[in-house]
Amino acid sequence: MLANIAVPLLGIADTAIIGHRGDSAALGAIALGGLMLSFLYWAFGFLRMGTTAQVAAASGAAADARLRGEVQRALQLGAGIGLVLLLLHSPLLALGLSLLDASDAVLAGVDDYISIRIWAAPATLMTYAVLGTLIGLGRTRHLLWLQLLLNGLNLALDILFAVVLDYGLRGIAMGTVIAEWCALAAGLYWLRGLLPKVAAAKAARGDWRQLLNVHANLFWRTLFLLLGMMWFANAGARLGDLELAANHLLLQFISFSAFFLDGYAYVVEAQVGQARGAGQRHRLVMVIRRTTVLAVTTAVALATLLWSAGPWLIALLTSLPDVQSRAAEFLPWAALYVLLSCAAFQLDGLCIGLNASAPMRNATGIALVLFLLADAWLTPRYGNLGLWWAFILFVLARALALWPWRSALAAKLPSRT
Repeated sequence: MLANIAVPLLGIADTAIIGHRGDSAALGAIALGGLMLSFLYWAFGFLRMGTTAQVAAASGAAADARLRGEVQRALQLGAGIGLVLLLLHSPLLALGLSLLDASDAVLAGVDDYISIRIWAAPATLMTYAVLGTLIGLGRTRHLLWLQLLLNGLNLALDILFAVVLDYGLRGIAMGTVIAEWCALAAGLYWLRGLLPKVAAAKAARGDWRQLLNVHANLFWRTLFLLLGMMWFANAGARLGDLELAANHLLLQFISFSAFFLDGYAYVVEAQVGQARGAGQRHRLVMVIRRTTVLAVTTAVALATLLWSAGPWLIALLTSLPDVQSRAAEFLPWAALYVLLSCAAFQLDGLCIGLNASAPMRNATGIALVLFLLADAWLTPRYGNLGLWWAFILFVLARALALWPWRSALAAKLPSRT
């Protein structure tokens, strides 16, 4: 859990520095630029999720050769996709900017930010494979140290480049790029220590078509999810720079809470995956029951904290009075989103652990369609409030659409013990 909640600190640190030294346009540029990169990178989130499922199953079955092969293929695939994104970043960036409805000042900032951040693409995607391996093996201590290194170095470099050297938005991007490459180097070193034979293994010669087929559903699920997040941000941009900046601040709290709650889902992924490999159905049931109780309790605590301490937390991220006031207005809805989100995370963890990606794809696609329909009806009538109502429906619909599959998925687990 500690390792997982370190992930959104990258965005929070960037937001806090620009929030105190920039204006609402710069803050909006961080918001849209970060979401565009999330859209780009997490479309390939199967490198993390798929690797976790396969590594956990291989570990549970004590299949060392299979385990090494899964890691090798994931690293190679991450490096290859990252290089392609780096080579194609100019047309991709132009396409992304053309789809945004933000002001010229925000778009110029997004251009500067992404043009620098994209140089970390291979490192980012290879790190997904490293993280997936560590989660699948249950090596969360190494996971924690890796995230602390990434975020600590990122914060230090942000302060150096953006505050001390006064490079502003570009300095924020430069610091993040350097931090991500350093984190990959550390991750590969720790992975080499955990799996000594990985470095000496021959290049993977497995069936790449089969590998991509396994991950295809995870690709579409993540794409649908990010389309929803991107739509939310862009819908806020259409309402004005102030709404965009305010929504972005609240999304930082949601992101922090989401990664916190997703820590329980990671446990589900790893433990269920290992139970699948070992054929231990009783272990699967025990893990789901215990993590769900903890996740619901934590979601209530996080939502309560956000609602009660929200104004103080907003002031930590920005000194702009108008942004503070606007963000505080929608705090209750952000807290409700956090409260309802834990169900979707838990059910996602079950699906990933059982390597059942098709239900995740279908549920997220259904939720996206409902979100777009709700936004089209509510936002013109109620403004930003209607947008938040539609956004809450998005996360609730994901869980409701997955719920009918939960028992059928668990029943498919073979039991050998």
